[in-house]
Amino acid sequence: MTFRGGTGSGRTPGDVVVVGGSLAGLLAAAALAGPGRTVTVVERDVVADAPAPRPGVPQGRQPHALLYRSLVAVEELLPGFGDDLRAAGAVPVDTGALAWLGELGWSPDSEQFPVLSASRPLIEHVVRTRVLELPGVRTVDGARVTGLSAADADPGSGADPGSPRWSVALEGREALPADLVVDASGRASRLPVWLDALGVPPAAVEQVDARIGYATRTLRLPVDAVGPAGVVIAQLPDQPGGIALPVEGGRWLVAAAGAGDRRPPREPDAWRAYLGALRDPALAEIVDAGELEGEVVVHRQTANVRHRYDRVPGWPGGLVVVGDALCAFDPVYGQGVAVAALEALALRDAVRRDDLTTARGARRFLRRAVRAGALPWAIATGEDLRLPTSEGRVPRATALAGVWTGELARLGTHGDTVAQAALARVYHLMASPLSVYRPSLVARVLRARLRGYGPPVPRPQIVRGAVRGAADVSPPAARP
Repeated sequence: MTFRGGTGSGRTPGDVVVVGGSLAGLLAAAALAGPGRTVTVVERDVVADAPAPRPGVPQGRQPHALLYRSLVAVEELLPGFGDDLRAAGAVPVDTGALAWLGELGWSPDSEQFPVLSASRPLIEHVVRTRVLELPGVRTVDGARVTGLSAADADPGSGADPGSPRWSVALEGREALPADLVVDASGRASRLPVWLDALGVPPAAVEQVDARIGYATRTLRLPVDAVGPAGVVIAQLPDQPGGIALPVEGGRWLVAAAGAGDRRPPREPDAWRAYLGALRDPALAEIVDAGELEGEVVVHRQTANVRHRYDRVPGWPGGLVVVGDALCAFDPVYGQGVAVAALEALALRDAVRRDDLTTARGARRFLRRAVRAGALPWAIATGEDLRLPTSEGRVPRATALAGVWTGELARLGTHGDTVAQAALARVYHLMASPLSVYRPSLVARVLRARLRGYGPPVPRPQIVRGAVRGAADVSPPAARP
């Protein structure tokens, strides 16, 4: 049926269908769960009872460096989540203790934001377990959504005004009625096709694709066998990079990253050689200290893609979009989960304050959701546009901001932990970008230019002695 409404029927949603049961969909379900409301999460994959990779999350076997804002937001939606994830085996990591080799040198060891490092399947499993404990939330696994149709609830149509507004069609199953539909089906979302069938104009799509690829392998190695909390070799316009992070079970995830013709290979020996050819051999040292497990897993769906549903005229009530279906990021920056969690908080507030079954309420939420991802979008696209494999230029405002943050980064590589912390607060979405222009930071830059920057931060010791075959895989105690 072609959509004919535009304002909605003005009801509080009693039946909600969330399309997609990954993190964005689960967090949306947590935000919408409430008395008298049924929330059904429809997932195409059959989800196992234990943490396991699945086809619907192609990036699930890559490292996931969660931002601190992710943990804060998820904790607000699911109190006690951090304790649950830690009990499940996640490794406490202070992000200031990461050995980070940026464009200008190594960052100093300092106390910053405490996060939990874990594999994507474990994170998703813990979130899913908690969400399914909420009243009124249920899941339908192994079900593919094939389309949406709009219920005809016009006053003169003879239909019951209280009947559900939407019908969510499932392949081989009975359709689900819904007052509110949340599309959280990720990069593979079919919403553009469904909207076209409803007669809704298409959304503009913004994209920055640096053609980045990742290749990851699992390594068995005690957490305390490596001196830093983890290692990051930042990718530069002319140099590939990589990352190593500890996860549950005494394992590490080691990933190489490159763009265009320099994307890392799948073949194991070539992958190890790729790590050894990076501008610092830190990741190769970690790999050589442990025992590799499984195959090299490649992921290349890394374009930044934003659908401007917030600007579509005639947007129907009772339909909203979250997660990668709205805005997908290059995963290297760790922003996707944080933005999905912020969108879920906005959704929780919107369902309390607005009527999402109306076109006005749905559009208001979409505008808030786009704003929640605006800073991460600027960071991710600004960095990716610096790579020669991207089409387009860095926006002038972003380029000017990059000059200033580069000055602060230079201070950090010479031991200034105050400047480093200021950048970290913005990167972790815990402070406004304007905070890096504080007079005290300007003074630090001017003083360094006049008096000198001092000695650079030395390269940290990566591997602590001979550790191959060590039996202790328990994580170290978290910093106070």
